[in-house]
Amino acid sequence: MMTGEQIQLVKKTWRLLREVDPVLLGDVFYSRLFLDNPALQLLFKSPMEEQYKKLIDTISVVVARLDSLTELLPEVQDLARRHVQYGVKPEHYALVGNALLWTLEKGLGRDWTPAAADAWRICYQTLAHTMISSPAAIGSPAV
Repeated sequence: MMTGEQIQLVKKTWRLLREVDPVLLGDVFYSRLFLDNPALQLLFKSPMEEQYKKLIDTISVVVARLDSLTELLPEVQDLARRHVQYGVKPEHYALVGNALLWTLEKGLGRDWTPAAADAWRICYQTLAHTMISSPAAIGSPAV
């Protein structure tokens, strides 16, 4: 669970990165992901420029609503369902998290402090855990 201070730190650091072109930010993220895990590239069927925008838009929505994550649950479950349909497996989430944290570290430079790293790690782990354990992701009906 994220503290209020961690939520504010994620929001503050994301605002800094929102000034970066989403295509550049997405390209850096996916380049790192595919460099470390070439097989994951096979999961992406649409043009990567579209995927870059989807990634940045999704992160923006999640970050904007970190104060009310429970209200975001239906959207997270829908996202989990789509990811299963794309072939995403639970073990892929750690790989994506590593690439995301690396991208944030490189993009934020001096603003990537130990506190920011912890806040983003907890944020991503919370989201990934929610998606992995979602009934939509494991194929059982929602209760």
